[in-house]
Amino acid sequence: MEMLKEQYEKEIVPAMMKKFNYKSVMEVPRLEKIILNVGLGDTRDNPKTLEGCVKDLTEITGQKPVVTKSKKAIAAFKIRAGMDIGVKVTLRSGKMYDFAYKLFNVALPRVRDFRGVSSDSFDGRGNYSMGVKEQLIFPEIEYDKVDKVRGMDIVFVTSANTDEEAKELLTLLGMPFSK
Repeated sequence: MEMLKEQYEKEIVPAMMKKFNYKSVMEVPRLEKIILNVGLGDTRDNPKTLEGCVKDLTEITGQKPVVTKSKKAIAAFKIRAGMDIGVKVTLRSGKMYDFAYKLFNVALPRVRDFRGVSSDSFDGRGNYSMGVKEQLIFPEIEYDKVDKVRGMDIVFVTSANTDEEAKELLTLLGMPFSK
């Protein structure tokens, strides 16, 4: 699935250089990493949910996730410092492009009533964030073996300086933005 990486070098770089009048190939923005984050609020009640989430993220990304711990105690949420509260994965290079291809072409079209992702979720520095309501949209997850439906945050970190450059890059990579 190195298709996106080859497409980037053959099609996207020339198109971006032409549109934004870059003088060098090195000026063209790149996708640097993709971060997937799952927050688990119910681990204090049921510690098995953490294992299930780690297994699901490993199957989706092909990489072992890191368990995130709380930095400080919050009495209102019944959280103590050092408690396991989530799971995250950072994808780079080959696995990043494989995941992006799978997300754009397989997973997102499986979302019910999907009309594209919002183009308002840029942070002003060329990074894009989106949320997925359930992990069942990924083909690796078997419906019968899921203990609980969980959503996740997905962040696309680019080397673009502006949101316009980042949106053009993600559009050329295949991100289905809503019209």
